[in-house]
Amino acid sequence: MTDPSLVESAWRRFWNRDGWWRAVLLAVVYIAAFLGISALTSTLFSGMIDAKSPTSNGVSIFFGFALPVLLGAALLLLFIWSAGWWHEIFGRQPIKGSGWMWIAVALVLVPIVIHLSSTRWGELSAGVIVAYLVMGLGVGAAEELLTRGLAVNLLRKAGYGEKAVMVLSSVIFALLHMQNMIGGQPPLLTLLELPYTFGFGLMMYLVLRVTGSIIWPILLHAATDPTTALSSGSLGGLGEAAASASSGPLLLIASMFGYVFLVAGLIMLFFVKGRVHPRNALA
Repeated sequence: MTDPSLVESAWRRFWNRDGWWRAVLLAVVYIAAFLGISALTSTLFSGMIDAKSPTSNGVSIFFGFALPVLLGAALLLLFIWSAGWWHEIFGRQPIKGSGWMWIAVALVLVPIVIHLSSTRWGELSAGVIVAYLVMGLGVGAAEELLTRGLAVNLLRKAGYGEKAVMVLSSVIFALLHMQNMIGGQPPLLTLLELPYTFGFGLMMYLVLRVTGSIIWPILLHAATDPTTALSSGSLGGLGEAAASASSGPLLLIASMFGYVFLVAGLIMLFFVKGRVHPRNALA
């Protein structure tokens, strides 16, 4: 019988080797696992989910949207533990961010504040609000652990400079959202969301750098999705734009911030410097 310690060692050796493709492989495996989890939970808890209007009540939102992403986040935490990367992911960033990167934090906060101030709180039940907040925490944890945590760590191990790490981790983040088509979102709308998600990814990378911790991208991301959904009645993305147009100028402005993220991120990209592992430089 194989010694379990040797199997674990081989597992960790595989993930600690160079190669950008490991970050892509991990993202693909995660998406497949997440889709499997979603299918399983929707089957097991079909009686809890309102098929005609999945966001009509807190219970339906929790079992239809929050539970799968919470389980996905738990799966990523298990992977981090198995790879021995707990300190690498949750510890202090190995490369210090510059002061100008706080611009990214400020930009991300603007639509969050707009959505909070524009939400008709009196028309929402406590169950719906709590369910959306739990869903946001799951989404923030899962997507940030995968992209700003694991993908950034793997790309740095491969020797890429921080410019490349910023771009490639954001590309992976944007491509994750292609899975929305499987859930029935029109392909054109999904493609139109890619620039928004890429720009948001650039912002989250800068938040990671300037705060020095994965916790802050998780929390800011966790605040973005539910505040968008609560204010516009949409689960996020460009789908909120139509609702925003008829709900007031502030929500319309907030819906355009995805493109502000993209433009600002591409400009700030030119000022990003550094490399964590110069000896293994591939870029």
